[in-house]
Amino acid sequence: MKTFSKRALLRASVAPAILGASLIATAAIAQDAPQAADAEMGDTIIVTGSLIKNPNLARSTPVTATTADQIELKQNNTAEEILREIPGIVPSIGSAVNNGNGGASFVNLRGLGSNRNIVLIDGNRLVPAELNGRFDLNNIPLALIDRVDVLTGGASTTYGADAISGVVNFVTKSDFAGLEANIANQLTEEADGHYVRADVTLGANFDDGRGNVVFSVGYQQSDPVYQGDRPFSNVSIDSFTGLGGGSGTSTPSRFTNVNTTGADSITTGCGLDGQPACNAVQGNRQVTAAGGAFRGTSAFDAYNFNPFNIFQTPFERFNMYGAGRYEVSDAVEVYSRGIFSKNTVSTIIAPSGAFGISVVVPLSNPYLSAAQRNAFCAFDTTPGVGYTARFSAAECAAAATATSPTDPNYRTVTTTLSRRATELGPRISDFTTTFFDYRIGARGGITDSIDWDLSGGYGESENVQTQQGYWLNSRVRQALLATNTATCLTDTNGCVPLNVFGPDGSITAAQNAYLTANSQVTTKTSLAQVKGTISGDFGVASPFGTDSLAFALGGEYRKYGASQESDLLSQSGDLGGAGGAAPNIDGGYDVYEAYGEVILPLVQDKPFFQDLTLEAGIRYSDYSVDGGSGYNTTTWKVAGNWTPVDGIKFRGNYSRAVRAPNIAELFAPVNTTLTNLDSDPCAGAAPTQNANLAAVCIAQGATAAQLGSIINDPAGQVNSTGGGNLALGPEKSNSWGLGVSLQPAALPGFSLTVDYYNIKITGAITSPTPDDVISACFDNITAASASDPACTGIRRDPGTGALFGEAAVVGGLPQTLSNLGKLATDGIDVQLNYQKDVGFAKWALSANGNWTNSSTFQATPTSLNRECVGLYSVNCASIQPEFSWSVRNTLSFDSVDLSLLWRYIDGVKYEDGDAFVGTLNGKQVDFNRIPAEHYFDLTSRFHVSDEITLTMTVQNLLDNQPKVVGNSIGSTSYNSGNVYPSTYDALGRRYTVAAKLRF
Repeated sequence: MKTFSKRALLRASVAPAILGASLIATAAIAQDAPQAADAEMGDTIIVTGSLIKNPNLARSTPVTATTADQIELKQNNTAEEILREIPGIVPSIGSAVNNGNGGASFVNLRGLGSNRNIVLIDGNRLVPAELNGRFDLNNIPLALIDRVDVLTGGASTTYGADAISGVVNFVTKSDFAGLEANIANQLTEEADGHYVRADVTLGANFDDGRGNVVFSVGYQQSDPVYQGDRPFSNVSIDSFTGLGGGSGTSTPSRFTNVNTTGADSITTGCGLDGQPACNAVQGNRQVTAAGGAFRGTSAFDAYNFNPFNIFQTPFERFNMYGAGRYEVSDAVEVYSRGIFSKNTVSTIIAPSGAFGISVVVPLSNPYLSAAQRNAFCAFDTTPGVGYTARFSAAECAAAATATSPTDPNYRTVTTTLSRRATELGPRISDFTTTFFDYRIGARGGITDSIDWDLSGGYGESENVQTQQGYWLNSRVRQALLATNTATCLTDTNGCVPLNVFGPDGSITAAQNAYLTANSQVTTKTSLAQVKGTISGDFGVASPFGTDSLAFALGGEYRKYGASQESDLLSQSGDLGGAGGAAPNIDGGYDVYEAYGEVILPLVQDKPFFQDLTLEAGIRYSDYSVDGGSGYNTTTWKVAGNWTPVDGIKFRGNYSRAVRAPNIAELFAPVNTTLTNLDSDPCAGAAPTQNANLAAVCIAQGATAAQLGSIINDPAGQVNSTGGGNLALGPEKSNSWGLGVSLQPAALPGFSLTVDYYNIKITGAITSPTPDDVISACFDNITAASASDPACTGIRRDPGTGALFGEAAVVGGLPQTLSNLGKLATDGIDVQLNYQKDVGFAKWALSANGNWTNSSTFQATPTSLNRECVGLYSVNCASIQPEFSWSVRNTLSFDSVDLSLLWRYIDGVKYEDGDAFVGTLNGKQVDFNRIPAEHYFDLTSRFHVSDEITLTMTVQNLLDNQPKVVGNSIGSTSYNSGNVYPSTYDALGRRYTVAAKLRF
C-alpha cells in the first residue's frame, strides 16, 4: 500500500519544479513576497498541458505564466484585465465594451475566437456562462489565484474539445493557512470610474497536516465612466467624413414618403428656421420634422449617442470560494472545491425610440401640422414618370377633419418613422448572473509510483437580463392611430396618443409611460462531469535513460445543457432598438471520452544528450446531440524536447485538436439581429447610373422610386440574419511549435525562451463577414445577375430600400453558419527573465513579447482569405498588432519595491485605407492609422511589517489618450466612443491604493 510520504515530498517542491519543468522562468518580483512561499506548498501537482503529474518531467509545450505577485503589482481588478494585457492575446468582450456586452467577460487566444479555448481552475473545466460555451471570467476569485498559465495551441488531447487555440488555467493557492485581507481603491485622473475591491481569506491546516480547509469571500464594485466625460468621445464622429455622426434615429422625427418640393402648390417647411433648402434627392422621400414643419436632412441630423455610452461598465460582484482536503488514510485523500458568485453588470446606451419602423398615420392626427399634412398628401407616387400626388389638395383638406374611420373622407398614410425617445432617458440592461460550480473527489495510490484520481463536478449559471427604457414598436403604431389627444382609435390598454411631429421635448411623461415596458431574458447553463485518471510510472526506464516512463490513462463524461427563456416582449422583437428578437432556445449534448498520455525519457546524462524525451497522447470522444445525430472524434499529440548540454533546451510539438459545435451554433433558431457595414452599394446615386446595379437593388427589395435616395446607416449598423444548424460537425485543427530555452550557467538568474507556433483550423464553424456577403454579389456588378442567390439573399427595407430597419421586416445580410471556414495564425513568443543583486537593491527583469506573422480568416471557399494582423475594420473586429510586448523592471529594497511596467502595442492601419483624412478640431487627422502606443505603469509597494503591505499604483502614468478613428470604422463590439477601448486605454491615468493584512 502506498503512503503519502513521497507525495508530501513532492508537495514541498511543486511550484519551482513545475515552473522549471515548463521553462516558464517567471521572475519572483519581490524576493521576500509571501506568494512565493505559498506557491511552494501546493496540495496537488498541476502541470498545465499534461495529465501526468510528475514534477520531474519537462514539458515540451510552452506556457506563459502570470504570478500572483505580478497581479498585485498591476492591481488588476478582474481576470479579463489580466489576460487582455498579455502579448499575443487579443482583447475580447469585457468591461471596456458597453454596446453588445451581455454582462460577461471572455478571453480570445491568438485572435482565433473566444469560443475556441477553455478556461480552467486547477486543470478542471467550469460551467459555461452562455449558449456559446464560454466561461465568464468575472467568476474567477482573484484573491486565491497563485498563477495564471496560458497554453497556446491545440490541447484537446489533454482537456477535450474546445481547446483548439489553447487553455487558460487559473491555479489556486493551496494549503493556505492563516488570515489574509485585501482592500483596493481605484480612481481615475478625472475623479470618476471609482472601483473598490475587498477580499478576506481564511485557511487552516489540521490533524498534523493531514487536512486543510480554505474559505474566501470577496466583493467588487465599479462605477461607470461615460463617453460624454472624455473630450475625444463626447461627440460621435463619422469615420469616413470626419463630420458629426451617430444614428439616423434622431430627434426631431424622420419620415419617408413625403414631398417637400412644393409641387401642387402645397406649402412646405423647407428652408424654415434657418434650415437649408430641401435636398432635391432626399427631400421628396425622407425629411425631418421640426417645430411643426418639415426640413431637409443633412449629415448633422444624425443623433449623437456617444454621451450615454460608457467606457467602464458598472459592475458589482459577491463571490465565495471554499476548498478542503483530508487524508482519510495513508492511501486515500478526499478533496472538494466550491465556487459561488453573484454579479450584476449594467449596460447603458442611448435612448430607445422608433428605429425605422413602418407606421400608419391618419391625416387627422391631432399633432400633425397643416404643413406636415400637406407634405404627406403631396408625395409623388410615380417619381420619374410624371408628378402624381398621393392625395389632392381637396382630399387632404377634407381628411384633416375626418376623425372616424367610418367617415368617407378619412385617409391614412404609411411612412417609415425614425424618432429618438430623448425624453425617456437611456436604455439600461441589468445582467444579474448567479453562478456555482462544485467538485468533489478522491485520490490515492495504487502502488508506490502509480496514483489514481476520481472526481465529479456540477455547475450552473443563470443570467437574468432585465431591459428597461425601451419603447414598444406595437404601442408606437397604436398611439399614432389617433384623431384626438385623449384616446386612440384602438384603445384596449389605456393607449395615450403620441406626438412625434413636434420638436425635442414634445413627448410627455404620460405618452412615454404608455410606450414602455420592462422585459426579461433568462439564460441558464449547466455542466455535469465525471472523470477518472490513473497516472504514474512503472519503474521501467529506457536503456539510455534514468527516469522511468510516465503515463496517464483515463475516461471522462460531460453533459452540457443550456436554454434561453425570453418573455413575450423579447421574443417578439417589439423593443425599439434592442437589436432584434431574443427567441427561446433549448438544447444540450453529452460526450464520453477515453484518453491516454505517455512521456518517455529516451536518453539522459549522455554527451550531447543531457536529456531527450518524447511525449504522446490520444483521446477518443463520442458525442450525442439532443435531437441530432451523434459523431465521434479522435485527437492526438506528439512532442519532444532535447537538452544537448546544461543551459540549453530545444522542444517541439504537433497536435490534432477539435472543437465541437456549441449549443447556440446547434440550436439557435433563425433570427435577425445587427451587424456592422460601412458602405451599402445601393446607397446614393450609383444605382441611378448603372442599370444592372439598379436591377440588383430592386431584386433585393428596394423599389425603383427609392433608387438614388437609399442611405447608409449613420451608425454603421445593418441587419443580419442567421441561426443554428443541427447538421454542423466539429472543427479540426493542426498546430505545431518549435522552441528553444536558454539558462546559461555563466549568467545566473537569466533565462530566455523563444517559441514559434503555427495553428490551422479547417471545417471552421463560421459565417461570412459583412464584406464577404456584399462582395459575393456586388464585386462584379456589371456581370451580376438580379437572380443570383448571392444577391437575392440580401433583403432590404421595402419602405426605404436600406439594409437597416425593423428586424421583422428587413432581413439584411444573410450570415448563416457552416463548416466551410478556415482560420490560421502563426508567430513567435519570447520570454526573458533576469534577476541580479546590484548591491543597493535586488533587480528583477521580466519580459514577454509576441510577433504575430499572420492571422487569416476565410468564411467560405468563395470568400476572401482575409489577413487581419495589424489591421482594423468591421471584418477584422478586434485589433491584433504585429508586435507587442510587456516589460517589467523591479527594484526591491529592504522594505520597499519599486516597479515599472512598459507595454508596447505596434501601429495598425485601416483595412480598406479609405477613411477620413483631414482637419478635425483644428488638428490634422488620419483615421486610416493608429500609431504605436507605449503605456507605463508605476508601482510602489511598502512592506510595513510582516503583517501589513501597502501598494500604490499609477496606471497609464503618462495619461496617454486613445487615437480617434471615428465610430463607424469597425465592429460595435470593439470600436466604440470613436476609439478601440479594449485595446487602447480610454480611462486615462488612474490611481490605486491597496492594503494587505496577513496573520
